[in-house]
Amino acid sequence: MLPEGTEDLIARALREDIGGGDHTALSTIPDDAHGAAQLLVKDRGILAGVELAEAVFHRMDPALHVRVLLNDGARVTPGEVAFIVRGPTRSILTAERVVLNFMQRMSGIATMTGRFVEAVAGTGCKVLDTRKTTPLLRAIEKWAVRIGGGMNHRFGLYDMVLIKDNHIDMAGGIPEAVRAAQRYLKDHGLALPIEVETRDLGEVEQVLACGGVDRIMLDNFSPGPLREAVRSINGRCATEASGGITLETAGAYAGTGVDHISVGALTHSPGSLDLSLKALL
Repeated sequence: MLPEGTEDLIARALREDIGGGDHTALSTIPDDAHGAAQLLVKDRGILAGVELAEAVFHRMDPALHVRVLLNDGARVTPGEVAFIVRGPTRSILTAERVVLNFMQRMSGIATMTGRFVEAVAGTGCKVLDTRKTTPLLRAIEKWAVRIGGGMNHRFGLYDMVLIKDNHIDMAGGIPEAVRAAQRYLKDHGLALPIEVETRDLGEVEQVLACGGVDRIMLDNFSPGPLREAVRSINGRCATEASGGITLETAGAYAGTGVDHISVGALTHSPGSLDLSLKALL
């Protein structure tokens, strides 16, 4: 099922690319021409965006029909074919770049997410994304994280109270920030989880003393202090490690017993999976 707002995103993406008309397809392809093209995988990774591609083709022209051969989440290798699209040739060509841009971006995110999930396998630790997403593309980027086996952190500013270092410093400290957030939620009748970012073990103890916090973020802790913090928290709330975690270090962080690791790189620098739409002759 497409995330809310995706149909509008597709419409805007097509308008951006087509503008006053695809003059190359209009000038070189007869109006009544029909054909087919296949989505060719040219890289190794996790495929994402097949369902979105179907929606793009349908929005471009309801006469286009997609036969899916590989679903979202499939682990792919070069030479595989993800789907075949058939119908009016002009429409296939005009939709091509929008489909590829979405799928290559989403597949890159899913692939990187899958690598992090593999790196923490067996520890019970979950891989989370962040809000470090491309403006207006957050829904499909977070969708790609789920396809890759990760979990979504908060979607925006409205679905969690996440008290970070700047909030703490500007509110006058951890107790002041937490108490203010708790009052605000009560006054407004909101049942939102509260998470607090901490920078050292002393701040962890301050959060625990406050009570009523659902998750503690342990920011830029190295594995040793992180393990000590997790032991100190002792299940009184969920734990999340964040800050500078790489594929090479993810296993060490996950091995501390922390519940989650959050990784901004999943969406801010995943790279793209090489895919190509090729005509079937």
